[in-house]
Amino acid sequence: MTKKKQYEHRGNWENGNSWKSPYKLIPTPEKESDTADIAPHPPYACLKFHSTVSPLPQLSWANRDDVWRNMLHKDSAYLRDKNLFQRHPELQQSMRSILLDWLMEVCEVYKLHRETFYLAQDFFDRFMATQENVVKTRLQLIGITSLFIAAKLEEIYPPKLHQFAYITDGACTEEEILSMELIIMKALKWCLTPMTVVSWLNVYLQVAYSKELQQFLLPQYPQQTYIQIVELLDLCILDIGCLEYPYSVLAASALYHFSNAELVEKVSGCEWTELETCIKHLLPFAMAIRDTGKLSKLKFFKGVDIEDMHNIQTHTGSLDLLVSGQL
Repeated sequence: MTKKKQYEHRGNWENGNSWKSPYKLIPTPEKESDTADIAPHPPYACLKFHSTVSPLPQLSWANRDDVWRNMLHKDSAYLRDKNLFQRHPELQQSMRSILLDWLMEVCEVYKLHRETFYLAQDFFDRFMATQENVVKTRLQLIGITSLFIAAKLEEIYPPKLHQFAYITDGACTEEEILSMELIIMKALKWCLTPMTVVSWLNVYLQVAYSKELQQFLLPQYPQQTYIQIVELLDLCILDIGCLEYPYSVLAASALYHFSNAELVEKVSGCEWTELETCIKHLLPFAMAIRDTGKLSKLKFFKGVDIEDMHNIQTHTGSLDLLVSGQL
């Protein structure tokens, strides 16, 4: 039985009609803001340690220092809040983990890229930080709409609207997704271009493996190395505690568990003092993956170029490992 067929028999992700909830969304301004600061806390303190000297090689298409500064600006401007569930007393943190795990599965079904999933995760978390008293019957609608927005931004051929509604098995209609799309984008003040954690990982690996005079456009790193590191990110992103750290620090810390401090500092511009706490936070998750004794393998998808296989988001069923990592 194919995965798409399985969804016909598994039932709704959450029972009940989410659209009939009495919960009302917080209105947001019509006019786009110049900043993406929406989380209720100051910018990440650890970014003050971030090196302003670009670790990027010389680029033929842009000034490397300008590119680096722009990346750091996005990491400090697009804020997340690990305490966002304090704004939603009816919700539990485990609901976020279950939702993100399900979105990974949807991405694999429709062969969506990792960047698409991590954009959706970012949209979901930042949107929830702007709201109050969201009820659990709304979560699937918010999650699938976040993925709908991300796919239109990132995918060359995104799934159609009816496919996103179909994958919820009737829990979310096309009209509900379209209505929620506008609500989310207005709440995010139309700031939809963060540097995701996998974007940072791609940059770090490019710096680590690229040679002099290369254009720094096409991937140069081994696919097997990438999928091993991203498996750790896929697991730890399910834990809301990871929102305490900037994406640049989170990606660098994941890379550390597969390399060494010298390489990580070289490719990321991060100081050890900036990374130490996050590295320790990721350690239980890295140990949980190691204890499985399984080596991450590249999955093959029909119709996807071999050079792009590692970029397709996979569903590894990490919820059991998440519990092990959180103990």
